[in-house]
Amino acid sequence: MYTLHINELSETEFLNQYWQKKPLLIKAGFKDFADPLDAEELAGLAMEESIESRMVTNHDGWQCENGPFEDFSALANDHATLLVQAVDHWHPEAAQLVEPFRFIPNWRIDDLMVSYSTPGGGVGPHLDQYDVFIIQGSGKRHWRVGNVDKNIKQFSADKALLQVGEFEAVIDVVLEPGDILYIPPSAPHEGYAVESAINYSVGFRAPNQTDLLSAFADHLIDLDLGQARYSDADLNIQQSRGELTQPDITKLRHLMIDAIKDDNTFLRFIAEQLSEPKHDKDLLPLEPKLEPNELSDFLREYPVIYKAGGLRSIYIAQKDSVLLAVEGHSFNLPSKHLSIIAALCDQQYQYTEQLLAHTDCLLFRQTLSTLINEGYWYAD
Repeated sequence: MYTLHINELSETEFLNQYWQKKPLLIKAGFKDFADPLDAEELAGLAMEESIESRMVTNHDGWQCENGPFEDFSALANDHATLLVQAVDHWHPEAAQLVEPFRFIPNWRIDDLMVSYSTPGGGVGPHLDQYDVFIIQGSGKRHWRVGNVDKNIKQFSADKALLQVGEFEAVIDVVLEPGDILYIPPSAPHEGYAVESAINYSVGFRAPNQTDLLSAFADHLIDLDLGQARYSDADLNIQQSRGELTQPDITKLRHLMIDAIKDDNTFLRFIAEQLSEPKHDKDLLPLEPKLEPNELSDFLREYPVIYKAGGLRSIYIAQKDSVLLAVEGHSFNLPSKHLSIIAALCDQQYQYTEQLLAHTDCLLFRQTLSTLINEGYWYAD
């Protein structure tokens, strides 16, 4: 297990002073750091069809190629980088790197991206629209980081590679194993390997208005909701036939907002949307399927069940119920199960003795059986 040291800051002080505000260099954030995987293991993951990977080179201009890969000859040269997304979904040891950052709510955490670079390798100066902690593994990497600049212009260095121009660095440092950079959204940065190096990036999700509104419209369509129609029983003669009046604009706006204000619709949508998986996972569905009436015996057989790597699970506490969302699927449960649902979502494993206390409820048995059958939680 890794223990995070944010210089002399508490987690609360870090959030107040730096989170989404300005970058921070964290020297020896992980003391006595040891890589959880090596370049060969990373290359093995990049060969898999279900795992997102990229190869970026800057020999004669920038080039970015998407995996899966069979040929890694480019990594025999300088100025090359292999990047693999969602490594925490597939590599349990690497997934432990995410745990120290869970003082940020789980729904905000995206994934662990791991990169291997040969000397001079990088992806060029760029910015991200999300927060990221970059952990230095083996080797050394030279980083320059600027302050947040929401007006900085981006351009395509390659069809799949956005970069930015020159920027003033407020951090200019060579990272060594265990050092960490925190980089907020819209802060330009660039890193180049001084020697062959491995880096780990813990990234965070930040949905924008377009994403949410588009997904909400799809949700309404899928469930045949949002059918309330504009009405104007109080219509009066207006002077200009072509004018859309302010009262009408207000009524139209409220028609749209009312759909979002409906808790029954919106809470289910937002829970499912924020738990929606972005990357594939290493799931092992249970065979034969566990029936709800077999759940108690199953839990007595195993002292602990574990959450699958990278699993997205969140809950919303309501007055009389708890809305649980896992991987884009939602379940309504009685509020008496709030504590155990919170434990399932908060922790990476759960003692089955605590789960057994809730198996007198058929709905709970049905829900947990479904989650285990899908491989979302598993016994080892």
